[in-house]
Amino acid sequence: MRDLLTGAVGERMELGAYYAEFELFFWRITDLGFWKLERQQTFKEPGYDSWESFAAGDWENSLRILEAGRRDMEGYHRKIAEHGFSARRVRVVEEPIGAYLQWELHALRVRDQSGGPIRVVSPEQVETFEADGPLPEIYTLGSEVMYEAVYDEHGVLESVRRFADRDLILRCRQFIVDLYEVGEPLDSYFNRNVAALPPPAGQQ
Repeated sequence: MRDLLTGAVGERMELGAYYAEFELFFWRITDLGFWKLERQQTFKEPGYDSWESFAAGDWENSLRILEAGRRDMEGYHRKIAEHGFSARRVRVVEEPIGAYLQWELHALRVRDQSGGPIRVVSPEQVETFEADGPLPEIYTLGSEVMYEAVYDEHGVLESVRRFADRDLILRCRQFIVDLYEVGEPLDSYFNRNVAALPPPAGQQ
């Protein structure tokens, strides 16, 4: 939904510059927090060991890796809390749940249980905002900066678009906050719809 961005296209950033800048802005977020909206239903995450195992068809090992990272994830969110802000996400989930999303929901559950709250919304809850296309993959860092993730045709992160207009950032942040408030906590959604799913075959 490009209307959410009021026609703004942002400044394109290569990943190297983006990663460095993200760290700088992330750790100076104030009480406005970090808010992320995830809409796309499938990605590829080369270099992430749990995803690599999942994609290769080794479901049990991919879950073991996620669990092994729990302590680090808890430490990360403790550090966030010590800096005086929170990091929350909204995940749009289409059903039936595809292989990638099944894996991602396991990864998000570890994050959620480690201090990074996540809520799930259905496509029906956002359909009125998608008359002209899917919602963008955006995340706000306080009121200083917002990024939109840009993926290639394979679903691999290619670059980002950077936005610095404070009014736009605050409006998009409020949009994500409003979705979060009507979303279902990930834990209850996971227990009802994900926990009993059979292992997926992997991702090509």
